[in-house]
Amino acid sequence: MSIVLIGYRGSGKTTIGLKLADRLWQTFVDTDDLIVKRAAKSIREIFQQDGEPAFRELEVQAVRDASLLDEHVISLGGGAPMREENRSAMKSRDHKIIYLRCDPKSLHERIESAPRPPATRPQLSKIGGGIEEIRAILAEREPVYRQLMTAELDVTNLSVDDAVVYIVRLL
Repeated sequence: MSIVLIGYRGSGKTTIGLKLADRLWQTFVDTDDLIVKRAAKSIREIFQQDGEPAFRELEVQAVRDASLLDEHVISLGGGAPMREENRSAMKSRDHKIIYLRCDPKSLHERIESAPRPPATRPQLSKIGGGIEEIRAILAEREPVYRQLMTAELDVTNLSVDDAVVYIVRLL
């Protein structure tokens, strides 16, 4: 069994995932990193040069590979759960899937202050970023996240350390 973290960008999947993996003596895997490695270019470059469909195909391969891992902490890209084949891959194993929920205002603040600047990430809609884009995309994704998850953790007001403690309790 692995632990899979899902949620919107900025919810802490990578930061929390790294600390959780360390706490559990497991390896951390980020499907976005697998995509970048396989494509030999950034996610933004893949979107700009090859288009979103090419990125999503690479993502399917990365999610499939990650789903086969046991005793790992896995971070899925925010949009990965939107494809049925990705949900099926994760559900086909006995993984614990934790939805890291965070309110849009906090997500916006986190994204804007992230060490990986927003310029390195692809635009997710024609809205062009900001809190309205976050609200619109969350409205589409949240029902799917909830369908896939085995547990939900509101990380809006939690420190990384507190989130790790709560996730360990959820296991």
